[in-house]
Amino acid sequence: MSGAFPDEFLWGAATSAYQIEGSPLADGAGPSNWHVFAHTPGCIAGNENADVACDHYHRWREDIAVMRELGLQSYRFSLSWSRVLPEGTGRVNRPGLDFYDRLVDGLLAAGIEPWPTLFHWDLPQALDERGGWANRDCAEWFADYARVVFARLGDRVDHWMTLNEPWVVVDGGYVFGVHAPGKRDLALAPLAAHNLLRGHGLAVRCLRAEARGQVGIVVNLEPKDADSDWPADLEATRRADAYMNRWYLDPLVKGRYPDEMRDIFGANWPTFPADDFKLITEPIDFLGLNYYTRSVNRADAAARPVGASPVRQDGAVYTETGWEVRPGSLREVLGWIKSRYGDLPIYITENGAAFADPSPDQGGRVADRPRLDYFRGHLQAVRDAIADGVDVRGYFAWSLLDNFEWACGYEKTFGLVQVDYATQERTIKDSGRFYRDVIASNGLALDA
Repeated sequence: MSGAFPDEFLWGAATSAYQIEGSPLADGAGPSNWHVFAHTPGCIAGNENADVACDHYHRWREDIAVMRELGLQSYRFSLSWSRVLPEGTGRVNRPGLDFYDRLVDGLLAAGIEPWPTLFHWDLPQALDERGGWANRDCAEWFADYARVVFARLGDRVDHWMTLNEPWVVVDGGYVFGVHAPGKRDLALAPLAAHNLLRGHGLAVRCLRAEARGQVGIVVNLEPKDADSDWPADLEATRRADAYMNRWYLDPLVKGRYPDEMRDIFGANWPTFPADDFKLITEPIDFLGLNYYTRSVNRADAAARPVGASPVRQDGAVYTETGWEVRPGSLREVLGWIKSRYGDLPIYITENGAAFADPSPDQGGRVADRPRLDYFRGHLQAVRDAIADGVDVRGYFAWSLLDNFEWACGYEKTFGLVQVDYATQERTIKDSGRFYRDVIASNGLALDA
């Protein structure tokens, strides 16, 4: 379809604390497990870290000015748990909480709606040393942290997200060890996943009891297609779909885990108390969807734990992270959410692409046409999904700024805005200018 988006559609961009803030130990903050992981030799490309990153901790006013120049209506960011609670529990670090207080006030003064995420992967190191998310108590620790944040910011924030991509926390941090906390333990992974969901449920209850506003959770989904009709490929694809797409949504909405999880984890899959699912299924007001790509899968017994490997597609465009560009799959996954889980209000909380960007030309232009085309195609897919009857209410581009891209260090760039890390100069890319036009026209610029 063509034309404008619904009048109330919300336009924004997203970041996360550890990726942009820098100064991770400033003003009484404690270390996070990502701070420790990034300072462990061999864990990050180029042995980089986020000690400075985009220096958003000091340059947040400048960054709000950039948001205004882009015409953003909303800004999705995360809070650093260890900046607020240096030991993860107990003592509140007032200067750390003050930073987010000032940020929220600055956004509101600029006419930009704050959309905070409580946990975007960076767990206080003090809690990691007590078992992290694999410790059942971590759900209660998270709820205590949520209470502190709600009490300080809850009078001005209308939308909250509890967790960002719990699948990545578990897959990267507990299965393959390529993210903090760097573990490779199939016995710990299901426990961590379950406690993340329990923590989410407790935080939802805290908000309902002690604050106001709407609350949701953010999941990353990746449509899984089979490489052939061979039964082994179909079965492997079904497991891959359960592992990534249904492992978290099924318990959140249906109150149970997919049957395939026992096949995937075998004896490492535990039995969970039935009462836990009453907590996990606490009703949410919206679902955040992070979408980047799809994957085509074939059976591969050596690819543990799922037994499926992705197959690169001839003739397809791939990003610098090796992700296929296929906008139609975003429309498909939005339809799948509606058909499987009902009419949940959905916000696209991340969508974007890493491409190799040129330096600014003499006129200060960063010509990132591949990213611009990516946004155009995917925003058209969102508009098509709305026409299909899916209740999509907003879109947050990933990312506002080039940033520390986790294990990739600074090698991959997703930003609407280029960051010169030597000078901290911000330059809006062509994709950012295009997105500004899309926002100003409520989508009509997609057809220009």
